[in-house]
Amino acid sequence: MKSDPKNCLYCQNNETLKSLMIEVAKLNVSRVFIFKEQTYRGRCLVAYNGHVDDLNLLSDDERNAFMADVANVTRAMQKIFNPAKINYGAYSDTLEHLHFHLIPKYEDGPDFGGVFRMNPKQVYLTDEEYARMAEALKKEL
Repeated sequence: MKSDPKNCLYCQNNETLKSLMIEVAKLNVSRVFIFKEQTYRGRCLVAYNGHVDDLNLLSDDERNAFMADVANVTRAMQKIFNPAKINYGAYSDTLEHLHFHLIPKYEDGPDFGGVFRMNPKQVYLTDEEYARMAEALKKEL
């Protein structure tokens, strides 16, 4: 691993992280966040608790626990938002911390049938709307 946890967005839980997403809950081996940019209604992110940069660096048990967390979040998202599909994105080219973007896609919504945009900067919610979304997710997790 090349990156230092002292410089990691997720490990430091810094203001940059808080400007991009809202922590919803701590899971078995990860944390779940709501992405503030909501072009894809219900978009979430699951970040592994430990500072590792790739799924293949985890033991089988750690990997299975992390993927169980990811699956639990997508099950909750499916119940709450009822998307046609949930896209999974695991990128760590420049942010070397294991995390999955979970992007609900809707047949009549943006980019259905194509690749999602990382941060289109188009749709933001009110604090109350984020709070309702977070409560719904917590209830389902």
